[in-house]
Amino acid sequence: MVTASQVPVVVNGVSVNDLSNTIEAVKTQPALAKFRFRLRNRWHGAAQNRSTIDAYFGAGQHATRATPFVLETDEPPVLLGKDSAPNPVEYLLHALAACLTTSMIYHAAARGIHIEEVESSLEGDIDLHGFLDLDRAVRNGYQGIQVKFKIKADVPDHRLREIAELGSSHSPVFDSLTRGVPISIAVDRL
Repeated sequence: MVTASQVPVVVNGVSVNDLSNTIEAVKTQPALAKFRFRLRNRWHGAAQNRSTIDAYFGAGQHATRATPFVLETDEPPVLLGKDSAPNPVEYLLHALAACLTTSMIYHAAARGIHIEEVESSLEGDIDLHGFLDLDRAVRNGYQGIQVKFKIKADVPDHRLREIAELGSSHSPVFDSLTRGVPISIAVDRL
């Protein structure tokens, strides 16, 4: 006979039982929380780059994906590219949108909040004066990013903002962008 605690609970497509088990495992073995993600990038001329993602370390073990992920980057023609792929700052917007959404969904599931749909739109403003080294007072990266969510959930309107804030208060990408992250650069001869 299956007891109530054994019945799988899935909220927002997330197994709440597995999520709870993961949280408990990390509480008892903090080293399981340590992850290292990695990729390899190779330049292919002009603005074209190709990154391969196939392995990571997490939950105390090395893992290799059955099929590597390959990400291409380029620039639009106005920025001297061939427009064959998104540019790096567009990928940054994608990473932010995906991480905010996933964080929101997981944390809503843990709280038993059912979400039917989430859509987001992101815009970021960049002034090329910095990148082109024309004005050192202008930053090279985004000057600001605007995120707009549309959420369909069976909650009163005043709770929608609370749900969205589950994403920004838990997202690793949001945290990395808003609080900064140390980056070290090393170089060797190829």
